Amino acid sequence: MNRRELLRNIAAGGATLIVVPAAISSCTKDDPDPDVDPNADPDTLTIDLGDDKYSSLLPDGGFYVEQNVIVINTGDGFIALSSVCTHEGCRVSYNHDDGNLPCPCHASVFSTAGSVLQGPADDPLKKYNLTQEGDILTIAL
Repeated sequence: MNRRELLRNIAAGGATLIVVPAAISSCTKDDPDPDVDPNADPDTLTIDLGDDKYSSLLPDGGFYVEQNVIVINTGDGFIALSSVCTHEGCRVSYNHDDGNLPCPCHASVFSTAGSVLQGPADDPLKKYNLTQEGDILTIAL
């Protein structure tokens, strides 16, 4: 094999690595998320506490994550914050005993107001406006 054939084979192989995966992925149809109502307002998250799907929110200290929003039953009411740590994008959880939101990746800790209690995160979690009417929680995204 001479240099010209080698370069032609490398070019053909490189083109194949780029074109074939793009062609294959462009032929697949994205399936809609079965948990997202296609008719729902994209600027609002609505939670029906009567729905078994949200049963983890019923006890004090319970929480549920949907659409990168963590909804928490603090015992005094419900709050909603971004569930995405501002340091590296990991998902925070809620520690009811300590009353804070720890990040499992790099040990950042946030208050229930969203502020940073412990770094390495520098920026607070976004806090969302939440209203409750009966068993319905409405979060403005």
